[in-house]
Amino acid sequence: MKSDIYQQLKGILVNYFELPENMITPETDLYEELELDSIDAIDLMVKLRELTDLDIEPDSFKQIRTVGDVVDELQQLMEA
Repeated sequence: MKSDIYQQLKGILVNYFELPENMITPETDLYEELELDSIDAIDLMVKLRELTDLDIEPDSFKQIRTVGDVVDELQQLMEA
């Protein structure tokens, strides 16, 4: 399950944000290493909502720093 979420997230980051696939690991910091800004974070949240049909709260996204954090948050929402 986690690896599926990770692969889908990686696909979004590569396809929509035009990031090199080799830069993306679970430990990759979204803001420091991938240089996403607050607008990018909102765009990512929208894409994740479309992908998962989950209601992702913007407040929960404020805590997220890494790719792995996004995967963990999505898995928690799916299990809820």
